[in-house]
Amino acid sequence: MKRNVLIFGLVLGAILAGNMVYMVNLAYNNPEFMSNELMGYAAMIIVFSLTFFGVKNYRDKQLNGVISFGKAFKMSALIALVGSTIYVVVWLFYYYIFVPDFIDKYITHVLHQAVADGATSADLEAKSAEMNQFKEMYKSPLFVVLISYTEVLPVGLVIAFISSLILKKKPDAVVVSK
Repeated sequence: MKRNVLIFGLVLGAILAGNMVYMVNLAYNNPEFMSNELMGYAAMIIVFSLTFFGVKNYRDKQLNGVISFGKAFKMSALIALVGSTIYVVVWLFYYYIFVPDFIDKYITHVLHQAVADGATSADLEAKSAEMNQFKEMYKSPLFVVLISYTEVLPVGLVIAFISSLILKKKPDAVVVSK
């Protein structure tokens, strides 16, 4: 089980981190870039579907096609945790080394998007105050870690739960004849 968790978790994490670096570069280098959160979460759902294949692989090759919901959920949640941890670690290095001013660029991006969405001057002032508070909180590495986990891990756990429901399989009943 550990082998499958590591392999699928590392692959999942590498894909998540690669996608994150790509999207951050788009937003960082183009403040007018309009991100689509729906597309971002759809991409995460697709990437986290690797947990399904990790558990299925383990169930079929190691457990003769039988796995309980609990064992399937434990394994898929661990795969999601490994992948999410890779995402968080890559973000920490990337943020602090390559884009330490990302929050300033992100604030510009958010305010530009608010203007495009027709925000009033009062709305912009409130959004600006909210973003400045976020910037202050983002100065804490612990906050950066926590907010980064909350971006991806909940999605991974939902996919883990759904995968476990689909993949759980009890052993076939043994028929005893007289």
